[in-house]
Amino acid sequence: MKFKTKYKLTLWRRYLDLGISITAPIKWGIAYFGMASLDVKLTMIMGITYFLSCFLIGRFWFKHRFVEADHEVTNNFNRFVKEMRKSVERKV
Repeated sequence: MKFKTKYKLTLWRRYLDLGISITAPIKWGIAYFGMASLDVKLTMIMGITYFLSCFLIGRFWFKHRFVEADHEVTNNFNRFVKEMRKSVERKV
């Protein structure tokens, strides 16, 4: 398998992972609906729709650079990053 193919597959997996992490409560709603209603067909349709929407949400998040903003917010509260930024500022 070529590196480019591996890269694309990994990027698609990352889209899906990010979409699932953003919309996690919906996943549990679908699961509870499936257990309560016992309607397998409708639950499967909801699950497949959820799967595809997670992929699209993750792709949107990357495309519009929300991932970079999210990392920057995380870095603002990370002590190591704060110390490194201060040391770099002193050297420059």
